[in-house]
Amino acid sequence: MRFVMAAALALGLAGPASADIFTDAEQARPILGMTKANWIAVREFNGQDLLYFTHLASYRCALSEIRYGVNSDQPILTYQPEPCYRDEPTPYALKSDSGVLVYVEFPLNHIRTVTVQITYTDGVQETATFDRSGALID
Repeated sequence: MRFVMAAALALGLAGPASADIFTDAEQARPILGMTKANWIAVREFNGQDLLYFTHLASYRCALSEIRYGVNSDQPILTYQPEPCYRDEPTPYALKSDSGVLVYVEFPLNHIRTVTVQITYTDGVQETATFDRSGALID
């Protein structure tokens, strides 16, 4: 997070006390571009592959859609994060009581590649493809 805040300050996107930072496409696009390698993560847990969208969920206020494809270059599935809490001091907070998970479950060793397409609230799209070895976390 320190890197993200430093980058935001360097780009002139925010001051230290800005609670609504990264809630629009213009603010989030440079950060998500610089952190593209972190858009998703894969974790082996409890006999399953978990595909995490935590990073993108943190910037969901600036995104209108998160689509993905597992073992496909076509992002045909949609990940639906929690809503953006625009009327609250931290609109991008992830709430444990929301009932929305930041991951999707798959059978163990199922995920080989993941293609992700994000659509910003202004309609601009970006796509990235990840392979399991580069996205695997402990």
